[in-house]
Amino acid sequence: AGVKEDSFDVLDLMEYTKNRPWWRKVFAPSSGSSAEKYNVATQLVIGGVVGWCTGFVFQKVGKLAATAVGGGFFLLQIANHTGYIRVDWKLVEQDVNKAKQQLKFHSSGNKMSPEVKSRVNEVIVFLKKNVILTGGFAGGFLLGMAS
Repeated sequence: AGVKEDSFDVLDLMEYTKNRPWWRKVFAPSSGSSAEKYNVATQLVIGGVVGWCTGFVFQKVGKLAATAVGGGFFLLQIANHTGYIRVDWKLVEQDVNKAKQQLKFHSSGNKMSPEVKSRVNEVIVFLKKNVILTGGFAGGFLLGMAS
């Protein structure tokens, strides 16, 4: 009787995924432009629905964040007015001015790291290849923000 030896191929996923764009890692190895896979109506519907959901969530989270920040500032003012705490507003103003100067300094250089540039370029290429999907997403996002 013959002895059957099982042989397995070893696939190193780290090496396999190292030089692949992030969207191909997420969606599938055969995933290219959605224009290659779906018709225009499907792309618009998918983009619109995902955009609307994203816009709706952003709207709700934005309202919650604005309420939290505004409420915190309101409570700070009440505590300051009633004497529970004392805020050194001159020190706050100095710190804000320092932060503004640092922001101006960092933004004046306008130099992005090569890693950030490559990611930005990947996103731009993805958006260019999927213009219809991107347009649907943008429209849906605005509708989601408005609803």
